[in-house]
This record gives sequence, structure tokens and C-alpha cells, in this order.
Amino acid sequence: MTNLHPDFLLNKISKPADLKGLTLSQLQQLADEGRQLVVEKDAAIGGHVGPNLGAAEATVAFHYVFDSPQDKIVWDISHESYIHKMLTGRKEGFLDPDHYFDVTGYTSPDESEHDFFTVGHTSTSVALATGMARARDVKGEKGNIVAFIGDGSLSGGLAFEGLNNAATLNSNIIIVVNDNQMSIAENHGGLYRVLDELRASNGTSANNPFKAMGFDYRYVADGNNLADMIAAFKAVKDLNHPVVLHINTLKGKGYQPAIDNKMAFHWHAPFDIETGEPKAKRQPTYWDAVLAELDQQIAAGQPIVALNSAIPGAFGLKAFQAKHPDRYVDTGIAEQDAITEAAGLAKNGARPVVFQNSTFLQRAYDQLAHDVTLNDLPVVMLITSSGISAASKTHLAIFDIPYLTSLPNLEYLQASNQEELISMLQWALRQTDHPVAIRVPSGPVVHGFAAHDTYAPLQYNIIQKGSKVALLGLGKFLALAEETAAKLGEHGIEATVINPMSASTLDTKALDALKANHSLVATFEDGSLAGGFGEHVAAYLGDSNLKVLNFGAKKAYSDNTPVADLYQEFHLTAELATQDILAQLTK
Repeated sequence: MTNLHPDFLLNKISKPADLKGLTLSQLQQLADEGRQLVVEKDAAIGGHVGPNLGAAEATVAFHYVFDSPQDKIVWDISHESYIHKMLTGRKEGFLDPDHYFDVTGYTSPDESEHDFFTVGHTSTSVALATGMARARDVKGEKGNIVAFIGDGSLSGGLAFEGLNNAATLNSNIIIVVNDNQMSIAENHGGLYRVLDELRASNGTSANNPFKAMGFDYRYVADGNNLADMIAAFKAVKDLNHPVVLHINTLKGKGYQPAIDNKMAFHWHAPFDIETGEPKAKRQPTYWDAVLAELDQQIAAGQPIVALNSAIPGAFGLKAFQAKHPDRYVDTGIAEQDAITEAAGLAKNGARPVVFQNSTFLQRAYDQLAHDVTLNDLPVVMLITSSGISAASKTHLAIFDIPYLTSLPNLEYLQASNQEELISMLQWALRQTDHPVAIRVPSGPVVHGFAAHDTYAPLQYNIIQKGSKVALLGLGKFLALAEETAAKLGEHGIEATVINPMSASTLDTKALDALKANHSLVATFEDGSLAGGFGEHVAAYLGDSNLKVLNFGAKKAYSDNTPVADLYQEFHLTAELATQDILAQLTK
């Protein structure tokens, strides 16, 4: 074991009960040690920095006052749970660099009895805690149920729904509103004006939405004061009615770069501890080209409005906001509102461009179905962070092809390079017939065919004409199809290579043409095979003599698994794909 800090008090803590006999100064020492370990680990491998630093005292106070796991805490998103993990038997994952990857970045019941949900999306804690409280009451059990919600998560619709129902309980539920005046970026929405009033009045403002809903309400002016947090938790412990404990904290406390740049240090890639600067130099991104194109579209008179849901940094949208403040909307952590608001914009003649993360967009599936595709409105969506990755199972982004292609009227385009991406965006903004989503490739920028004037929607691009085997490489995986074709060439097979460009609409003319001189079709997609592009191709060709092989991700939740390992498992390498194709040809 390579314990970086053998002298830390944390080494003596194996479970929350170990905190009970500590002095206030020792408890503060634990909070400070926790902060240091958060910074060290995140600097080495990346992670949520500011959220955990700001919640240190509240976390230590909770485990000092309450009795976990009989008393249960539900962490919203659970990105503020790092110090909770240290205090609940997982300290080695923070003290020892050799074990950094043993502990996930979110709560996990597989890791500890002190975690109750695998969760990584926002605004869920209040509803989850309400359900747990109802179950406790039905079974006649005892114990406190605590929801810990912060970082702008109150802006999500599910948080409002949860509060609405939690307020009607006639039993114990404690909702800790960790108010650090931030979402991922700055907060947006009228609710946060009310929180401003509550902070300014030391919690006494008559304009109190929590009291209006029926909650008991308590306020802590300094949620980073350990003694005050201990007193506050003792005061609400074992109450027989719903209470909101509103605490004012400093996001990033204890690490100046995280205080000075709260948005960048919400989640940060590996960085230099002394300077706070990223270890990797910034490289050009696809978003640079997208935003440059939107600038040109606005200059040409297009009524573009860009929308995102609390993650502008993922797309470089702060620069766009500075240039076009009247053309930028941040809905807060509210993907549903962003999609439905975009429908309203499109209906009234604007050209909404919605920037969304694949794993967050799935939260707005109903709005995509009911408000956008049912009304067949020309909303344009740009989808990021899609495809097979080493992400936590809470943030897998392999399901966007199945869930988007299941909807009528929606065209889901898949770009394989920057020039193709911009061509698709130009076409999407020109046409006004249907909603269009475009998957923006992940990884380093790839340049290729400049299709600005020749992009033909819903018509496959034949990259290489051959026979016997046809390889359809969707989006980013066009490169894998080309590599596989080269491998097949070593075996005397000149394969046809096709760029389908669309995940949602089959070019049936092109597929029918393959029947004349091909015996096998292989599809490659960077996503789940279940309900995916390959299955659509296989279903269409099912009544023909063509064999079909689909390459993509299994329908499963991988968890922080290296991409190279997943590619091996799914045979998403030219060597393994070639072996599978040759084996099928000989059957």
C-alpha cells in the first residue's frame, strides 16, 4: 500500500461510528484532510473538485450526528459524496494512488451499505428520499431520511416534483439544500432570486417557497462552520415532520483555483495542484467549428437561438453567450424544459439549436416524443459525449441511437468528420420540415470529405465499391469500417465501404443494390446494438440471402471499464471484426 498520508487522522476511521468520540478540532481535521485528498486525487485522475470541497463540513457533521446506515442520506447526483466515502470504509481509494480507481465517482450500493442508490443524474434525491421515508413508515421502522441536494439541482423539474410530495409527509424527512450559489456554471431561474433573498435576510424573508409548500425551515448562514452544522443537524434529527435545512456554503472552499474558477472546477480533468492549470494542453474541438458556423448563420440573418441545460463548458458556449447574449438560453439543470422551450421557439419561427449530452438528453424523452416529434417541429439538436466510453455506469452514452431512432419524424445524423458535421448542420438549419439531431463525434477532430455543397440527406455515401462484403461504418466508426476493409484486402476480399450518415433512415435503394454481388453486410456503430442502427439494417435485409453481422456495444451497464477493454469485448477492432467476417463467410 502506498499511503500518501500515514499520519492522517482519517487512517483511524473505518466507519461513521468512529467519529462519535472525536473533539470538534479533530472533526475539523477530518474535514481538512478530506479536502486535501479530494484535490490530490482529482489532480491525478480528474473528478468533481469544487462540489466536494464545499460539502466537507456538512459531510463530517452528518456522520457525527446521525447513525448511518440506519439514518440514511441520499446524495443528489452523488458527486458531493467523496468525503462521505472516505468516512464509510473507502478511504484507501483516496489515500493510496494505486487504489484511486477502486472507488467510483458516485454512490454505489455495491461498494458500501452506506450508499443506497447508483445515481449520477441530477434532481433525484428528494423523490428518492420521499420514497424511502414512505417505505420506512409503512414498515413501522425508525430512522432519519436525509436528501442532500445542491449545485443548482433545484432547477430540475424532478426536484420540484419531489418537494411537492415530500411536503405532504407526516413523518421525518430532512432536505438539506446546499446553497453554494452555483450550478455547474452560474445559476439560472427565478428560484435562485428567492434563495438570494433568504441568504440576505438570514433565512427570515417572508418570500420563502419552502414554507409556502408546508415545510419546516431552518437556515445556516455558514454551512462551512462545523460547529454550526453539528448544531443544525442535532436540531433537526428525529423530527416527526418534513424540514428543509438551507445551508450557505462556498463551492471550492480550501483550494483557491476552485474558488476563483468555480465552473471549471466543478469537474476537472487532471491538473497541476500548484497552479490549477490542466495537465493536457487544449486541442481544437468540433465545437470550435460548430460555434463558428453559428456565428456565420447569425450574421446572415438566421434567427438562431442556442439552448443548453447547465453545461455550457461542455460546448464552449460561454464565448457564444458573450457574443450573442440575446441568442443564448441556459435553462438550468432542466433538459425537459430545454427541449420543450425549443419546440416553442421553432413553432414561432426561430431556429433553436439545442446542445445536449447524450446521457442527459434521455431524461427528456417524453418531451422529444410529445412536444418535438409529434408536432414535427424543426428543432436542431447537437448531441455530445455519445458512444462507448470508460464512463461510470451512471453516465453511459450508448443509448442515444436506440432512443432517438425510435421516434417518428426525427432524423438522427452521424458525422464522421468535421467537414461532414458542418455540412449536416447547414442542411439541418436550411430545412424546415422535421426535427434533426446530429451526433458530434467524440475524441480528437478528424478532417475528411468536404460535403458542404454535395451533402445529400438520407442517401448513403459509397466510399469504396467492392463485392462479397459490404461494411457500413456509422459516424465515428466509419474509420473502423475502412480499417476492416484494409484487413479483408489482405485476404483477397475487396469490400464495399459505405458511410450511412443517418442512424434513423435507411437508404433502401443502396441496401437493395448490395444483393446483386454481396453475401455479407457488417454494420459498425458506436453505441448499443439493442434497438440500434445495425438491427434496423438486419431487419430490412431479413428476407434476403444476405448475412448480416452487427458490431457495437452489448446491452449492459459497463462501469469505468477502459475503452480498449470494451472494444476487445465487443470485437470493435479491425483484426477481430475481420476474423468474425471470415468465419461467417465460411459457414
